[in-house]
Amino acid sequence: MRILAVDDDPIILELLAQFAITVGNHDLETALSGTEALEIANSAGSDPFDCFLFDIQMPEMDGIQLTQTIRRSPPYADTPILMLTAMSDKRHVDAAFSAGATDYVTKPFEVLELKARLGLVENLVQARQSRTKKVFATQGISATSQPYVPAGRLEIFEPISIYDVDNVIEIVALENYVAQLSRSTLFGSTAFAFTIRKVEEHYQTMSAFEFHGLVSDVAEVISDTLAGRQFLMSYAGSGTFVCVTESGWRPDMSALMDAVNLSLSRTELYGRGGQKLHVRVSAGEAIRLVWKSGNSLMEALAAAHVSAEAASTSHERGLKDLWMVEQRA
Repeated sequence: MRILAVDDDPIILELLAQFAITVGNHDLETALSGTEALEIANSAGSDPFDCFLFDIQMPEMDGIQLTQTIRRSPPYADTPILMLTAMSDKRHVDAAFSAGATDYVTKPFEVLELKARLGLVENLVQARQSRTKKVFATQGISATSQPYVPAGRLEIFEPISIYDVDNVIEIVALENYVAQLSRSTLFGSTAFAFTIRKVEEHYQTMSAFEFHGLVSDVAEVISDTLAGRQFLMSYAGSGTFVCVTESGWRPDMSALMDAVNLSLSRTELYGRGGQKLHVRVSAGEAIRLVWKSGNSLMEALAAAHVSAEAASTSHERGLKDLWMVEQRA
């Protein structure tokens, strides 16, 4: 991978340079400030960086401000960013992930740990490049042009990168965020999820690009509904959005689902043929993450995901049963 490391400490940069030589398959460039980093990144041209390593505490422009600025640059909208910092308090962790960080490593770090984290990033880069090609392969095809390219080119269970929606981050970043908090305490964290009803029907009748647009629109509605709360959210695939909220808030999921669906009913969403889409979500259980760690923590996130999908399935089954009763009446 081509990596840009940014730190105002020359000793750290030298250590990272030696690390890159030892590992042997990374091309590492360095910068001593955020301003210098932006100049290097923006001049990369047709050979952009695959990954960034940012310190947080730096003069003039700190690592969180640098992350926000990098994320506004189209070539780096979803490039993995690892915060490599001595700042371990929750305030900085929250700010880093909200700004767009993918992972968070605290100093002093072990070389083997950093190697493992970069290995995961390398896999993420490859998977994301594949998904991006699928999503945008049909961008130039109009809603009525032929041949029609279905969303099946993008597997329904695949996560999708969502841009320019407040507090929405990659699912990998959300997992890393929760894992980072669990190393100290999860405070009042709660996980919950929403699933788009009849998502397979939407998926089958849309191009990959159109399906991406639908997912992004629903994400924006959910984010707007949660405005004023401290939360992070990710699209996990299969029409499901997983959220982690803080500040001890444990939402009333029925009331929250109604609020999201009310907003969706007021949002103009259209299908391929210009017809207005009736898009609604089902909400799963709110699951407390306090006192959980490691595998049990990931299982709790998965349980929130599964409960939302189960709620969606139950809702559709209930409608079908009601229709059968009416037919027999």
